[in-house]
Amino acid sequence: MAVDQSFVGRTYPPEDVYEVSAEKVREFASAVAGAGSATVLGGPLATADVPAVHTDAAAARALGHADVVAPPTFAVVLAQRSDARFLADPAAGVDFSRVVHGEQSFTHHRPVVVGDRLVTTLHVDGVRVAAGNAIVTTRNEIATEGGEPVCTATSVLVVRAPETPAPRTQEDGA
Repeated sequence: MAVDQSFVGRTYPPEDVYEVSAEKVREFASAVAGAGSATVLGGPLATADVPAVHTDAAAARALGHADVVAPPTFAVVLAQRSDARFLADPAAGVDFSRVVHGEQSFTHHRPVVVGDRLVTTLHVDGVRVAAGNAIVTTRNEIATEGGEPVCTATSVLVVRAPETPAPRTQEDGA
């Protein structure tokens, strides 16, 4: 089944509130900095390599933030949770085993901070076919549960075409 192009323009309303915790921000900041898993100049990265604004409330407050600030790409956590609603919708016709994350962009309206209670509205902005592959563009509007815009996350997902066997040739015994 191919991705249903009639989904363009469809909106999925917010579902569960996502509460941003210091632990999740710390884990994400460490992961994107490579702390504990990568090496730089022969030595492992340490938590000290993660900017204090992502781990220390006092450091974040000293910079004028209400609490620890999530790295800008933290919004992908919410965007991918939200995109999953489209991907799992049986009517959309997406074979998840064929999905490749092609592109991601963020427009921040303000930083994500610990204590934020966020909701995400998913918009399917585009579905087009190129070389048999479906190119799906989604837009996730991330806001506080009170409606304050926080981030717009746009994803381009490629749903690869099913593989077809190569045509048999005379050399193959056809």
